[in-house]
Amino acid sequence: MTRLGKSLRPNCASAWREQLYIIIFESDTRAGKLFDLGLILAIALSVLVVMLDSVREYQQQYTVLLHGAEWFFTLIFTVEYILRLLCVDRPARYAHSFFGIVDLLAIMPTYFSFFLPEVVFVVVIRVLRILRVFRILKLGAYLGEADILVQSLAASRKKIEVFVFAVLMLVIIFGSLMYLVEGEENGFTSIPRSIYWAIVTLTTVGYGDIAPHTNLGQALASVIMICGYGIIAVPTGIVSAEMVRASEKQKEVRICSNCGDRFHDAHAQFCKSCGQELPELTDK
Repeated sequence: MTRLGKSLRPNCASAWREQLYIIIFESDTRAGKLFDLGLILAIALSVLVVMLDSVREYQQQYTVLLHGAEWFFTLIFTVEYILRLLCVDRPARYAHSFFGIVDLLAIMPTYFSFFLPEVVFVVVIRVLRILRVFRILKLGAYLGEADILVQSLAASRKKIEVFVFAVLMLVIIFGSLMYLVEGEENGFTSIPRSIYWAIVTLTTVGYGDIAPHTNLGQALASVIMICGYGIIAVPTGIVSAEMVRASEKQKEVRICSNCGDRFHDAHAQFCKSCGQELPELTDK
């Protein structure tokens, strides 16, 4: 069960809300798994319908079919959204959550298409809802690794910023040199265009739309290519080092039994999110 789902679980005073909540928000039961699988299938098919409707040939040949299918899926998602609001204890909190907003955005474009037909293609945002497949696959056990990745990226931010600034200076220097060496006659018509070539070359993308023709230009391009291989490894090393440090810090964690929050100070006794008393330190 997700952290949001735990906080929105209804009280037992209403049996039908409790049962509906278990089916919609949990996947431990057969009904819950079938609901999630059916929802994911509907999401995938609805996105396929929107994509096909954007192809002029299919749009002209199957206009009525595609239009009817889009409204069919929209009605399904509308009913599902209403049921989610009905079965949770705090509908407003769910409506303002990430998935609640995505659920709303998944149905609104079709209704807006009455006034602005082009808006219907925004409905592809439904693909985000396939993230719920993680509940079926029981990936909750990997939340700790996700926490480590987030912490590593946050800790690497300053170093990455310095790295990007250094790369920016390099491409400006290399681009300016190539502009001087090659000149407009070889396609390097300006410093910005030469910087574009330097970025493409340094990142080893190599579109080939611009290429040096002089011996000096080709020699300089070779230096940039070699630098590119070394530069690619730098951010990987930075993040990897921070991941190792974060893994060491996460060897002992305390997870709140009420809301599932993992981010607590070493000597904290109560959860900072819900106030629940924290368990003693245990190995992860």
